[in-house]
Amino acid sequence: MTFAHHRLIRMTVLDFGLFDVGPGKRLIGIPGFLLETDLGAKILVDTGFDPLYAADYSAADLRDGLAGFGRLVGFSAHQTLEGQLAVLGLRPSDITALILTHGHIDHVGSLPMLTCPVYLTRAERAEDRPLYFGASRPVDWPKVTYHLIDADTDLAQGLTLLPTPGHTPGHLSLLVTLPGGQTLILAADAINRASEPAEGFADAMDPERAAVSAQRLFDLAQQRGAQILFGHEPSQWPIWPKAPQPWP
Repeated sequence: MTFAHHRLIRMTVLDFGLFDVGPGKRLIGIPGFLLETDLGAKILVDTGFDPLYAADYSAADLRDGLAGFGRLVGFSAHQTLEGQLAVLGLRPSDITALILTHGHIDHVGSLPMLTCPVYLTRAERAEDRPLYFGASRPVDWPKVTYHLIDADTDLAQGLTLLPTPGHTPGHLSLLVTLPGGQTLILAADAINRASEPAEGFADAMDPERAAVSAQRLFDLAQQRGAQILFGHEPSQWPIWPKAPQPWP
C-alpha cells in the first residue's frame, strides 16, 4: 500500500485516557492521532490501552502488573480505540493503515482488533511480541501486512516517518505538515515530556541513543519551524484539541 499521491488534510488527537504515574508524581495523557488524506485514507497513530482495562480493570491489572507503576484514572469505554473512533463516526474497520510508534502497553492495547496494514520500524517488529510492559507480553503481532521502516520515509505529502531509537530499539516519530503550513513533530516517547532530556532519559531502554534521537528532533524542529508534541507532557495535554475537534 502506498500513499504517495495522498496529501494530508486533517489531524485529530484521540484521547486514550489519563494515567497517574505513581503517588505524588504526575498525571499524563495517553494520546493517539488520526491522520486523514485528500483521497480518503484514515491513518491511525497508536491504539491506546487494552479495552479490558475499561471492562475489567482488576483482571487487566493483575495480568500486566501495572499497579506497581501507576494507574489509569477513570478509564472508560469512551477512551478505548473503539470509543474514540466512534466520536468521529468511525469503526476500527474504517482505518486504512496503522502507524505504530512502538510496542509499549499504552500504544498497542487495541492492536489485535485492527486488520489494516501496519507501518513500524524493522527493529520494533523484530521482537517476538510487542514489548508491552515489563515481563508481560500478552499481545501477539496480528496476521496483517507489515511495512517495515529502516530510514526516514515520506509516507504521504505532509507525512514523514522518522526512526528515533532509544526509548525502544525501534521507536518511530512523525513529521506532519498540515494544509495551512503548520509543521508538527509527533515525538511520541522519543521525548515523552519536556523535562526528559535534563533527566537523562531514565525511562529509555537505551538512554544514550534516546538522547541522540531527541537532539535530532530538536534540531529538526528548529530547521523546520516545527512545534514538538511530546508523548506525555502534562502541560501540553490539557490544551490540545481532542476528537471530534481537529487540530487547528
